[in-house]
Amino acid sequence: MLFIQYFAKLIKILRSAASPSQIAGGFILGMLIGLSPSLISLTNLILVLLLIILNVNLATALFSFAVFSGIAYLIDPLSHSLGYFLLVGLDDLREFWISLYNAPLTPYTFFNNTVVLGSLIIALVLLIPMYFLVKTGIIKYREKYEPRVQNWKWMKMMKSTLIYKWYERLKFLGD
Repeated sequence: MLFIQYFAKLIKILRSAASPSQIAGGFILGMLIGLSPSLISLTNLILVLLLIILNVNLATALFSFAVFSGIAYLIDPLSHSLGYFLLVGLDDLREFWISLYNAPLTPYTFFNNTVVLGSLIIALVLLIPMYFLVKTGIIKYREKYEPRVQNWKWMKMMKSTLIYKWYERLKFLGD
């Protein structure tokens, strides 16, 4: 049942009036927060402030946060290896890390944790490709697949249920 609810919310986001750029922006900000293993850090505080300030889709950000929080646990070994390599394996960066740690606010980013640093690097590498992938996917969905999805038998069945009609009435009252 939970999967159906998330799928219905995803379809609702795709059909919303939000622009593909707003949806993709919310998606990547949620991805950045979700890939971070420490929820309480200066980095995540800045990302949450960006969510509030920028005109992005918050529902997409929450959706991608939930998805990438689960993925973060799967890629923790990779994040640790990458972070360990950057923090310990490269002697040329040792002075940089020491000066960064001695800066006033930087220690609150927890960059000195191998998993946090590795996750941040992975998220930054994925940032631009995921933005354009999500944006292009939304445009293609709206152009080609939305009419087909609305004609699926199970979609028509779901819309004909009493629960869906009740949900539509509540949604109408909330607007």
